[in-house]
Amino acid sequence: MSLDTPRRVEVERKTLETQIRVSLNLDGQGQACFKTGVPFLDHMLDQVARHGLIDLDIEAVGDLHIDAHHTVEDLGITLGQALAQALGDKKGIRRYGHAYVPLDEALSRVVIDLSGRPGLVYQVEFTRSLIGSFDVDLFQEFFQGLVNHAGMTLHIDNLRGTNAHHQAETIFKAFGRALRMAVEPDPRMAGITPSTKGAL
Repeated sequence: MSLDTPRRVEVERKTLETQIRVSLNLDGQGQACFKTGVPFLDHMLDQVARHGLIDLDIEAVGDLHIDAHHTVEDLGITLGQALAQALGDKKGIRRYGHAYVPLDEALSRVVIDLSGRPGLVYQVEFTRSLIGSFDVDLFQEFFQGLVNHAGMTLHIDNLRGTNAHHQAETIFKAFGRALRMAVEPDPRMAGITPSTKGAL
């Protein structure tokens, strides 16, 4: 997809476990609307949209009567597919992004390479297993699904924190900021693929 055309996509994923629709605009204003049935994840995705300046509209219906696992994982998958489609051939983008974000006592670092190669390094030890009713193990499932389908290398490190809500929020804010940097047009790379291979 050329940087001269709007980087907007809509992706739907339907399985026996979930039905998900993601509308994404990489060149947005940070506007967001979420109806996933998983309120704390909605709160975290809002951080990505606001701090990444990405317009994001997500609807999901999943088998929440079992638990949130399938819904959260499939949201990551579908968002990853949307990112891959919106980025197209990736010509002219910065490719790399990074951010450190604090929130009171918590601090997280996120580093992104839109390499075309899926890889997740996830170094996070939450201080408790639940935030409200949300199982924090599902964050890793979300990001794994995302990187697998976006073709992204993603390093997430929570460097410190005692409040699990703060830990999670710094991760998602940092992810949004790092993603914003990585997808930005680089005026010095106009029309050029940011790789010595000539393709990503």
